[in-house]
Order: sequence, then structure tokens, then C-alpha cells
Amino acid sequence: MAVMLATGLWGLDRGGMWGDESVTFQVAQRTVPQIWRLLHDVDAVHGLYYLFMHAVLTVHPGEVVLRLPSVCAATATAGLVAALGVRLAGPRVGLWAGTLYAITPMTGHYAQEGRSYALVAAGVAGATLLLVRAVDAGGARAWWPYGTVVALTCVLHELAVPVLGAHALTLALLRVPRKVWSGWGRAAGAVALLLLPLVWVSQGQSGQVAWLVPPGWDRVGRLARNVAPGPAGPVFWGSLLLMAVGLRERRTAAVALPLLLVPPGILMTVSQVRPLYHDRYVLYALAGASLLVAAGAGRVAGVLGRVRFEGRRLRVGGRRARAVVGVAGVLALTVTFLNQLPVYRQDRSAAHRPDNLAVVSALAVSRMRPGDPVLFVPSVGRLAALAYPKGFRRVRDIALRESAPRSGTLWGLEAAPGELRRRLAPVDRVWVVAERSALDPRRRPTDPVERTKLAVLTAEFTVREEHVHEERVRDDVLLRLYVRRPPGVRPPGVSAGAPGLASPRPDTNRPRADRPAHPPPPRLSPDFGRR
Repeated sequence: MAVMLATGLWGLDRGGMWGDESVTFQVAQRTVPQIWRLLHDVDAVHGLYYLFMHAVLTVHPGEVVLRLPSVCAATATAGLVAALGVRLAGPRVGLWAGTLYAITPMTGHYAQEGRSYALVAAGVAGATLLLVRAVDAGGARAWWPYGTVVALTCVLHELAVPVLGAHALTLALLRVPRKVWSGWGRAAGAVALLLLPLVWVSQGQSGQVAWLVPPGWDRVGRLARNVAPGPAGPVFWGSLLLMAVGLRERRTAAVALPLLLVPPGILMTVSQVRPLYHDRYVLYALAGASLLVAAGAGRVAGVLGRVRFEGRRLRVGGRRARAVVGVAGVLALTVTFLNQLPVYRQDRSAAHRPDNLAVVSALAVSRMRPGDPVLFVPSVGRLAALAYPKGFRRVRDIALRESAPRSGTLWGLEAAPGELRRRLAPVDRVWVVAERSALDPRRRPTDPVERTKLAVLTAEFTVREEHVHEERVRDDVLLRLYVRRPPGVRPPGVSAGAPGLASPRPDTNRPRADRPAHPPPPRLSPDFGRR
């Protein structure tokens, strides 16, 4: 837990929120009635988390406070994984399992994310520990704590439900008596009934994950690299080997293997028909990998610990051999952590996230004049103004019709196409906040308002200035000043009467799909950070 806490606090204030974090930040600062109204139309799956963060940010609305619950949850998860290891295979395996969980890069990444995934992982680890205790206790009362924790975890994020399948397989592998099955079945049934309203509401909001695609075998390999203490090289292959050895520890494997395989397996299978899978949704499966690696290491250490040398003769037993094995374990964990230091350092840079909204606000402060109109392309770009309003207080959002809190939306309601054209008609200059890909001439938005923005900018304006922060964030968020084109001057590349969307500046980048409302966060595989 100490290792996890230190890792989580290291570089916690990285100087900028990215899109999903900014959603948490601005929604949690709304009033409870405003949050409740939002959940009727969007983000119901995160409702409990937003209400929890509303209470947290009441203390102090800042980036560090935003991420502290995730740090604390990851710290608790490391302790719970260690407790599971102790109960299943002894103190040495428990200590190693908890430490492995703490030094895995994927854990460190989500420990510093202002979203619910670290909290869900803590809930699943706690529920798994309570499952083992309930099996050992055998009484009906032991299932109430288990059912309560599972229910809270699944309400926190409904895609934690597959953990029930993992626990069912654990009971089958342990060959528990019918009485245990009966107690678990009642608890699981109560959880399912409690979740039905949430599932029903979230089904109507499924468009939020429309950007997901059916996972292939490449995603399986990516998940394997992410749950290992090292995503490549000897550490990765050594971890796989120790996992295989750990399967020989029957009781530990019965708990860890289902936790590692069943939730991702269920989501990947369902996603072949209706895409729902992403690595972050099964962060809690990482605990199973840490337990298996530690169990394998413990089995190897147990064999080596019984070996001693006396002169030229080899004998079994000896404190010195066991001490050497203990020191070797500490060294192995230390080397594993040091091997991943470049990944950790990179991950603690705001430029390594999909976008950095603080950069956008800083550009606005330095370039925009009071009263200047600003246009966000697409409208999700308004998250920069909601997360960092200082940079946009002096300007006017020319497309905004109703603010996000008042409209019960994530980034507000914009004017209809006709009204937007009328608002832009008397304007001689307008600042545009956009990702470069959003201004690609080959891009064809489905939203008529977004099409209108691009059409008006192309037909009536030309670029005078362009500013990109020297840090050059991943999606190249830029600030452009457009000025009205002189009368009679035709846009380049557009014939008379054609509503073409020629770019005011050549762009050789490949076309990309429209940015989703909630883009996936970076991953710790070789393509870490791509959308």
C-alpha cells in the first residue's frame, strides 16, 4: 500500500486535465438537481461517481483533489490484493501480489485518472476477498457484506457485473457445497434486481459508446501486456511463465484465473455483436494477474528455499537459502519497477494524455481579445472552457444557445444552423478552437450544426493566425483566428456555387472519424495514448 500510495502521488498535479477528467470536474461541481437532470439523458452509468465527486470537490475544486479518490482507491486495492494473497497462499505471496499490483504501469495510470475505474477495481477486490471469507465461513450472514459491496461496485459502473460470472466459476472450481451456492445465488440475485433500473436507463444512452468497435485478437494481446508488470521484454515473458506455474496452486488459481479471464472474455464476446469492451472497463481483472504471478513466484521460492549447499554437497532446508530467496524477490520487484520508470515518467506528463485542456485555455488567455467571438469545432471542444473558464471569460461563445448546467447536457446546446449563420454574418473575425482533424476538408460530420460551422468558415473566412502549444499535445489542439474573406474572393479549391469544405491550409494527415463524446484513454501498450 505504501508503494502504491507513493506511486499514485508522484506527479499527481501534471498541470492539465484531459477530456473525460474535465467532464468529471465540471459535472461534479453542479448542484445535485442539475446532476440528476443530466443523468436522465446522458452518463447514467457514472451517476453514483458524479454524486460522490460532488461531495469531494465541495472541499476544494482542484485537479489534485479530483484525482485523490483514485489514488486512495488504488492504494486500498493493493492492500486488498495482498490480503487475498495472504488468505489464499500465505504472507509471502500476499506481499508480492500487492506489490506487483502497485508497480504495474496500468495501475499507476488509472490511479491518477479523475474517473471511476480505480474505485471499481477496489470494489471488485474487496468483493472477491469477501467471497473467499464467505466460502470459508459457510454461514448465511457472511453473504450480506459480499452482496452489498458487489452492488455498490456495479452501481458505480455497471460493466463490473461480469465479476459475478468470475465468482461463479471460482465457486465451481472450489467445488463448494450446495449451501454456499444458495447463499451466493441470493446475493447475486439481489444485485441483479437492484441493477435493472440502471441497465434500463443506460440502454437508452448507448450512443455514448458508439465509438467502440468489436475487439479482435490484437486487443487480447494488448490486454495481456497491460496486466503484466512489464508490457514487453523479459519482465513480460517472465510474468507469463510465473502465471503458468501459479496455476498449480489450486486454491489461488481458482480465485485469480476467473477474475483475470472471465470479465474480459464476457465483454469481448458480447462486443462481437454490440461493442462494449475497452481495457479500462476491466481494470479490476489486473488483480487476478498479480495473484497468479505472485503464486508462481511463491511456488518457485518454496522449492529454492528448501535447498542449501554444504561444501560440495546439496541438501534440502536451511535459513540461508530462504533468506537468499527473500532478498532475490525484493530485488526482482525493484528491478521490475526500475525497468518501467520511463513508462511512469512519460505517463506523468500532461502531453501524454489524449489532450490537455489547460493548454487550450493558456492559448486563449494569451491570444484572444475581450469580446472576441469563439467557435468550438466540434462542440465537445467547449469542455476546455468549462474546465478552465479563466481563458474564455473575456470572449463570447457565438454558437452557444444554452449553458451545459442549465440544459442538462455535458457541453451545452448550440444554435440551429440558420441561427448560427445569422450570428456569424456580422462577424469579421472569429477564433476557432479545434483539433486539426476536425477541420479536415474530407471530414463530413453527421451533425448539421457542425456541417454549418465548417461550411461558413470555408466559404466566408480565411485563416490569419494559427497557434499550437509548443508541447504539442497528442491530438494537436489548435487555436485559429479566421477573418472574413474580402467580397468577391472565392475560396481556394471551390468552384462557383459549390459548398465545398476546402481546408484553408493543406493537411496531409489521413482522415479520421469524428471524435467520440468520451474518447478512450491512453493505454500502456506500444500504442499507448491513441484514441
